[in-house]
Amino acid sequence: MSQVMSTGVASPMEASAFFEAQLKYRTDPADLAADLLSGEAGEEGKIVVIDTRSPAHYAEGHIPGAVSFPHRTMNTASTAALPRDKVYVCYCDGIGCNGSTQGAYKLAALGFQVKELIGGLHWWRQDGFAVATGSEAGVLQEGGIACAC
Repeated sequence: MSQVMSTGVASPMEASAFFEAQLKYRTDPADLAADLLSGEAGEEGKIVVIDTRSPAHYAEGHIPGAVSFPHRTMNTASTAALPRDKVYVCYCDGIGCNGSTQGAYKLAALGFQVKELIGGLHWWRQDGFAVATGSEAGVLQEGGIACAC
């Protein structure tokens, strides 16, 4: 018997529901970059990008436009000033890190709409997008260039 099919195969309807659900919870670097470039993400947009790592890791390199908000500091008091009408996209280093999951979980539990960036900063870089350095958020520009404008 096939190893692939030994545990069963979902019906097309079940598979569609499963994959639709995954897309509600996650996004990828290309879609996030498109929203950063179009203005959907950032200070004036509907999406806020959250770097859930430490401030030191943020300063070493982060997604342009991201806000440093370590998941370990997320609680009712530290999120009180966050707008409730935004969608928060959390990320960390990547597959070997669960900071984005921790941050997304904490924000969701506090009543915020969230998504997790699959692959984190690792896949962001792997897809050829630039990173900003230092404590300023920076801006992603066409061609994947980071600007500290």
